[in-house]
Amino acid sequence: VQLQASGGGLVQAGGSLRLSCAGPRSIFANAMGWYRQAPGKQRELLAGITRGGITNYADSVKGRFAISRDNAKNTMYLQMDGLKVEDAAVYYCNTWAPMSQYWGQGTQVTVSS
Repeated sequence: VQLQASGGGLVQAGGSLRLSCAGPRSIFANAMGWYRQAPGKQRELLAGITRGGITNYADSVKGRFAISRDNAKNTMYLQMDGLKVEDAAVYYCNTWAPMSQYWGQGTQVTVSS
């Protein structure tokens, strides 16, 4: 089973996007995370959220991005505000301790200056 992120697109610097990730309850029983990979760079963990709602953020997005989840809908979100050119990447969702079989194609976020 692959997790599919959606909601990416082209946005101007300073703009906002909201990403979504839905999947089966068996996966969403876990702590979940948002990741991104920019060209030529390693995939990085941006934010994580436990089933109970405890969150953690990478310094690069702290204060600008907000992770949330709706356990009833087995859905996770990433609200991205104040986007910067350097935020451009393919964004993925996975469990907080990522499982290789859950990586989907991700959703592209492009930020124009």
